[in-house]
Amino acid sequence: MLWTVRRAIAMFAMAVLSVGCAAAVDDPGVERVKAPEQPQARASASPKPVKKPFTIAFGGDVHFEGILRTRLNANPKTALGPIAKVLSKADIAMVNLETAITEAGTPAPGKQYTFRAPATAFTALKAAGVDVVSMANNHGMDYMQSGLDDSLAAVRKSKFPVVGIGRNATEAYRPWRTVVNGNKVAVIGATQVLDAEFISAWTATGSQGGLASAKEEARLIQAVRNARKNSDTVIVHLHWGTELQKCPNEAQLSLAPKLVAAGADVVVGGHAHILLGAGYLDNAYISYGLGNFVFYNWGPDTGRTGVLTLTINGRKVMKDTWTPARINGGVPVPVTGSAGRQEVAYWRSLRECTGLSAKP
Repeated sequence: MLWTVRRAIAMFAMAVLSVGCAAAVDDPGVERVKAPEQPQARASASPKPVKKPFTIAFGGDVHFEGILRTRLNANPKTALGPIAKVLSKADIAMVNLETAITEAGTPAPGKQYTFRAPATAFTALKAAGVDVVSMANNHGMDYMQSGLDDSLAAVRKSKFPVVGIGRNATEAYRPWRTVVNGNKVAVIGATQVLDAEFISAWTATGSQGGLASAKEEARLIQAVRNARKNSDTVIVHLHWGTELQKCPNEAQLSLAPKLVAAGADVVVGGHAHILLGAGYLDNAYISYGLGNFVFYNWGPDTGRTGVLTLTINGRKVMKDTWTPARINGGVPVPVTGSAGRQEVAYWRSLRECTGLSAKP
C-alpha cells in the first residue's frame, strides 16, 4: 500500500511539471526558439525572350486616284504591282496612305487636290505585304468630318492597322504595337504638314476626331516618351518637308532631334514628292523624304522612288538598304543592274545636305 501511495504522489508531481512547461511555452513573454526552416526551392524565372534582328520596309506616299483607281477596281490584290515582292520580304512593311477612305461626302472647301479611295484600298495594301499605314497627312481628311467617319468605319471593318488618325487625340497618337523576333515594336504616326485653314478642324483633340499633328509638338513628344517605356523599338512616321525641296526644311531639322531625345529609334516620312536624304542622327535613323510611291508621276525626280529597308535589333539600327524603283503607270517598278546601282548612289548622295551620317 505504501508503494501505491508513493507512486500516486510521483505521478501527481509529473503532471504538475508537465502543465507548467506547457504554460511556459504558451506564455507570450517567453521567447520561442523556432526550429530552423527548411530551404524552399525558388520558382524558376521564365527565360527572357531572345531578341533577334528584324526588318522593316518603308514606302512613300500612296493614293488611288486616276489610273490607280482603275487598277484597284480591276483587281485590288495586284494593284501595287511588282513592288509588292519587295515589301513582302520584310518582317514589317509600312507606307503613308495619303487619302480619305470614303466614297461620299463633300470635298474640303478651297483645296485644289482632294483624294479619296474605296475601302478596297486596304485589301490592296494587305495583298502587297503592307502591315501598317499612317493616315496622318494633308489629305487624310480631304472629305472633312464625314470622310473621317467613313475612314474610321472602314478601318474598324477591315481591321487593318492604321496610325495617326482617330476619334480623339488618344486614338490618333496611340502607337500600333507588334512583336517581331522578340522585339516589342511601337509605331506612331503624325503630320507636320496641314493647310493653315484646316489646322483646327483636322487636328484631333480630347473631344474631336482628327489627325495626330506634329504641330502639337509637346503632345507628340509625350507619345514617344510613353511608347519608349515599354518598347524595344520606337518608330515615328511623319508627313513632313517642303514640296520639291531636296533638303530638309527648318521644321524637320528642329523636330527630328527632339523626337530622338524623347526615345525614337527611327523617324521616317515624306510629303515633298521627291526623295530626300537619310542616315544616322547619333544612334537613331532618320529619313527626311521617301518620295511618291503609288502616286502620280509628272517628271524625272517625282518618278524616283524605292523601298527603304532597315534591319533593327532592339534600339540598334544595324543596316539600311535602298531598293530603287521608278513610277510607271502609277506604281513603282524596281530598277536593277547598273541603272539600279546608279539610283542607289544618287539616293545616298542626298544625305549631304541633311547633317546625318552614314554610320551611327
